[in-house]
Amino acid sequence: MMGVTEVEIVVAHQERATLRVGEVFLKVDADPARTNVEMAAMALAPVPTPRVLWHNRLVLALAALPGSALGRLGQLSTASPRAWTAAGAALRQLHDAPLPPWPGRELEEIETNLDRQCHWLLDNDVLPVDLISRNHEIARVALREWTPAFIHGDLQSNHVFVDGDVVTGVIDWSEAAPGDALFDVATLTFGHEEHLTDVLTGYDSSVDLAVIRGWWSFRSLSAIQWLVEHGFDPFAPGCEVDVLKAQK
Repeated sequence: MMGVTEVEIVVAHQERATLRVGEVFLKVDADPARTNVEMAAMALAPVPTPRVLWHNRLVLALAALPGSALGRLGQLSTASPRAWTAAGAALRQLHDAPLPPWPGRELEEIETNLDRQCHWLLDNDVLPVDLISRNHEIARVALREWTPAFIHGDLQSNHVFVDGDVVTGVIDWSEAAPGDALFDVATLTFGHEEHLTDVLTGYDSSVDLAVIRGWWSFRSLSAIQWLVEHGFDPFAPGCEVDVLKAQK
């Protein structure tokens, strides 16, 4: 009898699902435009990405990357400081690359979304008023004009894979676009503030820390409704609500 390959559900919700079948990841997305962006971004990015095995309108098959995720939200990272520094260096390579030929989000759209999410949090009594207000003000620091860079757009630490101190690849490129480079830096270190210095060592650039903190507040405030509605828990230790509470 032939052996059966175990199927692991990596993530699943109404918009998309990712399955691991042996050494292959199958990404099923209800919006084919996101799959198209992901493939185009991986082809342009000057950093390691998963190898595309095949795709059709809704399904993208990718080879598994060697190594393990740099970190996970709500958990202490077991990766070395040098691995975080390597991730910062890879991010600098990406941001120095030519812009992808599709538009990014406009600042006005981002501001409107933040205001809308804060109103939802208030209207539904999700968080205390003072916590929302304080973080709304912190987030607004990030909402300034910036020089567009090629950004990943969702560079969570679990989207960066490392083997020892070497970055073996970056996954999940469907949000890639021209945008604020510091948004990527903030997303990578979100919930892992202790590794911000390591990342900036590799990134090799002067960074406004108030903007990084602004994007941390923005990401938390703007994500909570989606997380709640899709069955995730932003109140889990070390996750979005804890990030908001830690902001000063």
